[in-house]
Amino acid sequence: MRQVIWGQGTRDPRGIYSVCTADPLVLRAALKQAVEDGSPALIEATSNQVNQFGGYTGMEPPAFVEFVLGLAREMGLPPERLILGGDHLGPNPWQRLAAEEAMRHACDLVEAFVACGFTKIHLDASMPLGEERAGGALSKRVVAERTAQLCEAAEAAFRKRSQAEGASAPPLYVIGSDVPPPGGETSGSQGPKVTTPEEFEETVALTRATFHDRGLDDAWGRVIAVVVQPGVDFGEWQVHPYDRAAAASLTRALTQHPGLAFEGHSTDYQTPGRLRQMAEDGIAILKVGPALTFAKREALFALNALESEVLGTDGRARRSNVEAALEEAMLADPRHWSAYYSGDEHELRLKRKYGLSDRCRYYWPVPSVQEAVQRLLGNLREAGIPLPLLSQFLPRQYERVREGVLRNDPEELVLDRIRDVLRGYAAAVGTGARRAEPSPA
Repeated sequence: MRQVIWGQGTRDPRGIYSVCTADPLVLRAALKQAVEDGSPALIEATSNQVNQFGGYTGMEPPAFVEFVLGLAREMGLPPERLILGGDHLGPNPWQRLAAEEAMRHACDLVEAFVACGFTKIHLDASMPLGEERAGGALSKRVVAERTAQLCEAAEAAFRKRSQAEGASAPPLYVIGSDVPPPGGETSGSQGPKVTTPEEFEETVALTRATFHDRGLDDAWGRVIAVVVQPGVDFGEWQVHPYDRAAAASLTRALTQHPGLAFEGHSTDYQTPGRLRQMAEDGIAILKVGPALTFAKREALFALNALESEVLGTDGRARRSNVEAALEEAMLADPRHWSAYYSGDEHELRLKRKYGLSDRCRYYWPVPSVQEAVQRLLGNLREAGIPLPLLSQFLPRQYERVREGVLRNDPEELVLDRIRDVLRGYAAAVGTGARRAEPSPA
């Protein structure tokens, strides 16, 4: 992992992108991209998605490992090129509990991830807990103390695993959490505040000193990155692009810390040129999630419209009605979107379907939606996809089908549409084909 991200700040992009999702189609696309690029695949699970109580996916850490390893075998990616990471590992799922109980759960969570082979561990103790929530943000010193507590749990789990199974790669750590809530938060024209060099330096100094005080110097040597806010974010209808000039003082500060990189969250929807600038400037770990499920949704909606044309009036009873099935599932269980969207009924309907935060991603596993997707794929495989209609609804995929590099199969088309996003990330970090255009100024 260190070798992958080495070279930050050289204007020769080095780094890795991190795919943060549990969606099977998106993971297949990411693994296929890594196979074709000859690169590692970094797949991460968040503490809300996967934890010792199942998370919202219903998977505990060992189950997620087996799930991703199974997909890697299916897609032909050697296991040694698969890197598994845990994102925001800490007390985030238990913020309402008292601090002592929340941190106990958080330590158990980190232990569970390390024990089953996750090797990239983001330690995040930044959130106030229990009664602390009334007082606003925690002091950086308290955050550093709790980060070290989480690291102690991770190191103990690694020692236990190493003794039981023999030598294995020790965990690599990411610290800090200067990021918006998952899924983006921007609602107005003002972009997010860029982390200041002073804030970055304070995080590093306090955490390093706390690790030293607790005898974690060896673990500190395996801290590879610090999460910062480089000024990127997105709301429902807008994207705040990376501004190299606005982040210049922050990225210059990184040059004083050899061996450290920045990790950038909420990089979704940045253009390939902006992503490449971020990698050049030391933001060597680029995290992406909603943009990938957004691309999946775009592809399935396009195929849903194509299906209506192919089946015609006579085939109306056979149609999958994927869009309708997804909308019905979201209306039946609004807990994943109602607190995030506002507006009249028309605005809410548009945001449910098309919003950049892609809250509909939580509803693809609903059985009725899964059934509709499988019916869609089956209908199109049976009827076939005429090239003119493929050109109309998925023009990039049409070009690749014509060039003979993509099969005209509905699932392959969806995977390739997701890979349109991944290709931009791969080019940015130097593992994929480089774009001919220069980076924007």
